Amino acid sequence: MFSVLSYGRLVARAVLGGLSQTDPRAGGSGGGDYGLVTAGCGFGKDFRKGLLKKGACYGDDACFVARHRSADVLGVADGVGGWRDYGVDPSQFSGTLMRTCERLVKEGRFVPSNPIGILTTSYCELLQNKVPLLGSSTACIVVLDRTSHRLHTANLGDSGFLVVRGGEVVHRSDEQQHYFNTPFQLSIAPPEAEGVVLSDSPDAADSTSFDVQLGDIILTATDGLFDNMPDYMILQELKKLKVESQMTSLSFSQ
Repeated sequence: MFSVLSYGRLVARAVLGGLSQTDPRAGGSGGGDYGLVTAGCGFGKDFRKGLLKKGACYGDDACFVARHRSADVLGVADGVGGWRDYGVDPSQFSGTLMRTCERLVKEGRFVPSNPIGILTTSYCELLQNKVPLLGSSTACIVVLDRTSHRLHTANLGDSGFLVVRGGEVVHRSDEQQHYFNTPFQLSIAPPEAEGVVLSDSPDAADSTSFDVQLGDIILTATDGLFDNMPDYMILQELKKLKVESQMTSLSFSQ
């Protein structure tokens, strides 16, 4: 019960803003383009060690928010904790993956309608590191195309997203599991373990595209949220927001 209550408090505290619309009368170049106002929150399983590591990492999880003139991009990743048994810090893989995605977006090396491309390029960069970065992670990338007002998503594993409109869930990601407690994941294993460690291709990510509206709430999170808080509890917390003319995006990790 303590875990569930803690999640509820953090969800309520994390949402600080929303998506705004450029007013062309004010000289905005977008002529009514959308843009996200975002906030993130989370804690590791041992929250006594503090909420936030260096960078946007919470325990073994990581997230990012990046902005480009063409799109706003959100991402979350959940490092696979089993690597700790082999002396590997699971947060290194998820954190590096998300930081690489963030850099690619800021450099404009992406296409808004292809979030899988962001994930693929980032993963390939990790594979090419001179010093192998061992580990595994799930990942979810959400891209808001500023001009078309469409949301493009890519989800690999059991992290994911919700889009809430008018107090109801109108879009959500599909969880990808090989079998119980074994989600789809990106992995880098030592040479002697290749073919033994489970590893999926970024192309295996589930991809969707749909229109969004002002007032929508976009929530991206790892399974730590979705496994501990059912939809009705999440919606109860989100009802406390007043976002009639804005679109809120919240990134939450555990």
